[in-house]
Amino acid sequence: MQESQSASSQNVAPYGVTDDDSRGRQHDDPFAGDRAPFALDRHRVLRSASFRRLEYKTQVFVIHEDDHYRTRLTHSLEVAAIARQLAVGLHVNATLAEVIALAHDLGHPPFGHAGESILGQLMSEAGGFEHNVQSLRVVDYLEHPYPPFRGLNVSFEVREGIIKHATVHDRPEVDDSSDAGLAELLADGPWPSVEGQIVCLADRLAYDCHDLEDALGADLIGENDLEPLALWRDSAVDIRRRFPDGALGTVRRPILDAIHAVLIQDVTAESQRLLAEAGVTSVDDVRPAGGPMVAVSEETNARLEALEAFLMERVYRHHRVVRMDAKARRFIERLFDAYCDNPRLLPPRFFNRVEEQGIKRVVCDYIAGMTDRFCQDEYRRLFEPFERV
Repeated sequence: MQESQSASSQNVAPYGVTDDDSRGRQHDDPFAGDRAPFALDRHRVLRSASFRRLEYKTQVFVIHEDDHYRTRLTHSLEVAAIARQLAVGLHVNATLAEVIALAHDLGHPPFGHAGESILGQLMSEAGGFEHNVQSLRVVDYLEHPYPPFRGLNVSFEVREGIIKHATVHDRPEVDDSSDAGLAELLADGPWPSVEGQIVCLADRLAYDCHDLEDALGADLIGENDLEPLALWRDSAVDIRRRFPDGALGTVRRPILDAIHAVLIQDVTAESQRLLAEAGVTSVDDVRPAGGPMVAVSEETNARLEALEAFLMERVYRHHRVVRMDAKARRFIERLFDAYCDNPRLLPPRFFNRVEEQGIKRVVCDYIAGMTDRFCQDEYRRLFEPFERV
């Protein structure tokens, strides 16, 4: 399908979002041209500065430790690939699912969830911080590449998918009465479109599998540690039968690919069942539904939860990860306090917004946009002694 062509009602299921069904954009857009709406959104997200900065933002392991660990950028790309695959299987708009996936972490701060946690504490009395809300702020305001309006002016359905994104690590508490734009996004019910729900599941599947692979690569865990996990054990048995003497590094990718195939098949079958039982005939039936329309089966969910509990205990709470998280929190807290105490340390384009938006919100925007590398460099510039020339 060419980008200028629409995802029509002929190739999208009744509960999916066709390009013609989009509720449009916030601003009149002289630069939209004749490109299909969600293809234009993808174009803008991919070319945004915020998307490029994801390359140097931590997923779990800080980027300077090894070139092979996932970053926020590679995570987002993996989520987008899974989302497209699920969207095709469920006969919904694959381009919409893809662009929500590419945009879902644009507001994530440096240093992974440690960065989000400390910003949440620092902003607790100034409107709070949650990275899905910040991702919406990025596409609605902080990106500013077009003269007539602020933001990327992406479609309603993309913005809805961002603000309603929910996983174990993403549960935004949004006050829908405080902002007219948020109220519009939340007015029709708690759930995003099927495409948005696909991204929620794709996010979970992506981080469960790639955090496991990164932990193996970091030697935090070994193959014997994984034997009690049914998801790994059942996927590994045939491959290990064929390659009994292969080093783990030579077979872990085929095993992870097998896990991926099992999960995709399960989500597709379970979601088709839920959609059929609910009798949804349009996206407007999906938003106020009594539960999600995209899910894993109970048996597979139990297996994923066992894997997630294992990752929490053996990886996310590993002393190497915890030490780096503690250091990251100190970096961000000291920078936050320094900028609040002396706003002229901020670049002019941020300093000029302080009077209108308040010092803490502006500082939060500035820090949330930083990469790990820039955050560390800025810390050195502000707090370490001058080097002798």
